[in-house]
Amino acid sequence: MDSSIKDLEGANNNTPLLDQTTTTQRKSKSVLIFSLVLLFLGIGMIGLLVNHNYTFSSDHQIPKLEIVKKFASRGVSVGVSEKKFNLLLSSSYPWENNMLVWQRTAFHFQPTKNWMNDPNGPLFYKGWYHFFYQYNPKGAVWDDLVWGHAVSKDMINWLHLPLAMVADKWYDINGVWTGSATILKDGSIVMLYTGITKEMYQVQNVAYPADPSDPLLINWVKSSANPVLVPPAGIDMQDFRDPTTAWSTPNGNWRFTIGSKINKTGISLVYETKDFVNFTLLDQWLHQVPDTGMWECMDLYPVSLTDMNGLDTSVTGNALAIKHVLKASLQDVKVDYYALGSYDIEKNVWTPDDPKLDVGSELRYDYGKFYASKTFYDQNKQRRLLWSWTGESDSEDADIMKGWASLQAIPRVVLFDNKTKTNLLQWPVEEVESLRSNKKEFNNLKLAAGSVLPLDVAKTAQLDIIADFEVDKGALEGVMEADVGYNCPTSNGASGRNALGPFGLLVLANDGRSEQTAVYFYISKGKDGNLKTFICTDLSRSSKATDVSKEIYGGIVPVLDNEKLSVRILVDHSIVEAFAQGGRTCITSRVYPTEAIGGAARVFLFNNATGTGVTATSVKIWEMEPAMMKSYPGL
Repeated sequence: MDSSIKDLEGANNNTPLLDQTTTTQRKSKSVLIFSLVLLFLGIGMIGLLVNHNYTFSSDHQIPKLEIVKKFASRGVSVGVSEKKFNLLLSSSYPWENNMLVWQRTAFHFQPTKNWMNDPNGPLFYKGWYHFFYQYNPKGAVWDDLVWGHAVSKDMINWLHLPLAMVADKWYDINGVWTGSATILKDGSIVMLYTGITKEMYQVQNVAYPADPSDPLLINWVKSSANPVLVPPAGIDMQDFRDPTTAWSTPNGNWRFTIGSKINKTGISLVYETKDFVNFTLLDQWLHQVPDTGMWECMDLYPVSLTDMNGLDTSVTGNALAIKHVLKASLQDVKVDYYALGSYDIEKNVWTPDDPKLDVGSELRYDYGKFYASKTFYDQNKQRRLLWSWTGESDSEDADIMKGWASLQAIPRVVLFDNKTKTNLLQWPVEEVESLRSNKKEFNNLKLAAGSVLPLDVAKTAQLDIIADFEVDKGALEGVMEADVGYNCPTSNGASGRNALGPFGLLVLANDGRSEQTAVYFYISKGKDGNLKTFICTDLSRSSKATDVSKEIYGGIVPVLDNEKLSVRILVDHSIVEAFAQGGRTCITSRVYPTEAIGGAARVFLFNNATGTGVTATSVKIWEMEPAMMKSYPGL
């Protein structure tokens, strides 16, 4: 066994919080196409396995790159939303080498270089977690998509493998787009994926492992029957993509769904097959929601109402014991919405439990940069796992300079919340905790109204934080004035003071807090006297750079009686992930500080409420070691 495979197997201050106008988040999926000289970021690809810990010395230089030729955008023409920036954003910022080098993460999945987007076909096979992803081997912008491939024993430490599938057939010559894996009852694998033809049409294709005995699944064979599906009558040639994992039916056949739209109605088409060569389009749509636009990267899977384990995609049963989650990535707004409901396999219809909470209305996987997500059933540990693309929020110029773009969020375990019974729970996989070191714990820290308290944490670029807060009960009961209409994105962020918030943590902050990323709770009181709790992440002061988006993300988080307010925060250089109340509400953010980097970054507690004291009853902070990233021989 190769040595790389063996390695992986083993493996108080009252300064007020300043107000600052926020800017608008750019949309994702870049389509500016460049032929350019790319830097390898100092990673030696020498034909032998090289250990890439992605920690570079300060003298690592990123040379000025010359743009040889600029091509016209083609994203919209092939059905993908173009990446755009608010016109108020500066086109460039004088990034210094140390700033750009610092942005590369230490324990999140990303290729050694270039552009990455949607997760594809994740599965567990013969002892290995496989992760495929949309990848541009030619540069750090969206274009020329093929399938990258990596394997891991724990989804934290990775071995990068050769490309799994490239654009070499007429039916995928303009892109090997998103797809899903299905493990059949005999243990064999079928990969369904969308190909982009030479005419820019979207068609569905099948691929199989060339050698099923190979645990690394390095080589793949495309079916001679491809394309197995073309857009049916009434569906636009560019609105037919991203097949899901298939589920079995009582008659032994398999079904899967593909997202599309009719005018502005998002729809879910369902196909049935016995052999993955011949397919029947079912008459009944799985589901549809008016005014939601194109549905892409769809997902349908069961969750148990009684068990903490995940369920295989094909599991059906008593409606009192199982619900089905329907998720769609809404192209028009770039948000992953989900809803809870019931799937009638005889009628082939999914029905939401609450029409007011249908797909596209309220429930989201994440309120930040989190899109094109995909789940799979991990039979190794009986859990449902969620992957998602986390795009950049900086400029394409900066992406080209640093030579890479996009991350994958830490994979999450997905469960039904059997306390609220209205939402899912998402929590980072337990394996990430293996990177924890140098734990510090702070207890019962009193935060007066308007206070900021520094925490003694040495290294702050890679952290796992769990914090619990209690608000003075008298203050909760004594608030007389209603605070209606609060919404994280339209608020004044961490500087917007009211009786019961905001309060929380500042991460990636410099000493003077001219740069800071705030993750906080805000409690509002309605006219009916009821309280609502929000979890927000404020990026308005996350960077002094002028070519990055600085949103305020967040939404309501359900809090039950006698529950403390709790948040977990994963900090890994340019990504901050927040999980409130055990993962009922999640926020993923991309941040690009210019000063709060290296040894200059700090962590603070703060309470910017005007009418209440807050106690941080427990704050646990671990430094996070870098994950192991290696490359297969010859890469």
